[in-house]
Amino acid sequence: MSDHGRPTMPASLQLLKPEQSAGWTEADIKKLAATNSKAAMEAVIRKYREPLYFHARYIVKDHQEAYDVVQEVFIKAMRETRIFDEEFKIKAWLFRVTSNLCFNQVRNRKRRGAILDTMMKPEAFGAKQLESVFEGQQREEVLASLEELSDDHKKILLLRYYDDLSYAEIADVLQVKLGTVMSRLSRARMRLMTVMDESELAN
Repeated sequence: MSDHGRPTMPASLQLLKPEQSAGWTEADIKKLAATNSKAAMEAVIRKYREPLYFHARYIVKDHQEAYDVVQEVFIKAMRETRIFDEEFKIKAWLFRVTSNLCFNQVRNRKRRGAILDTMMKPEAFGAKQLESVFEGQQREEVLASLEELSDDHKKILLLRYYDDLSYAEIADVLQVKLGTVMSRLSRARMRLMTVMDESELAN
């Protein structure tokens, strides 16, 4: 844990120094891949390992499982022959693969009847990007209510308000139209608020 309360990355994921490549665009990385694909893949890892780790950790709620998922995602990325193609959307693909692996992991765990310890990203809720959805609500209430949502609703709320992806980026990740993102997000917000209201009445 860092001094600011934010969990630190596992040492085993800190394979490379960030340097300036963390701020490179996908176009920059693809340009590098034309002459050095290994260096380009290292740039992909540096750029996306942390957001993918926290994305995975939010879903699976476990440090080691999140780490394992991210490792598997990058292995898949190394085997993906299209990853540096001009039209290939690296970020969307990485988040989509990470989400799918995580939700598969959660479903498998539920089938086995395992019980999880909650390990959430500090300050994930209550940040400014969540105000329109979670305003006035306690973090514990939000977390409990999210667990009552469908995978589709949980996933889109996570991508929008936890990972701070744009509507267009969410459309790429979920492989749906922009209009679908907007309508699904609206339904997910309404469902979340309904669940939270029902929880208050029950108490």
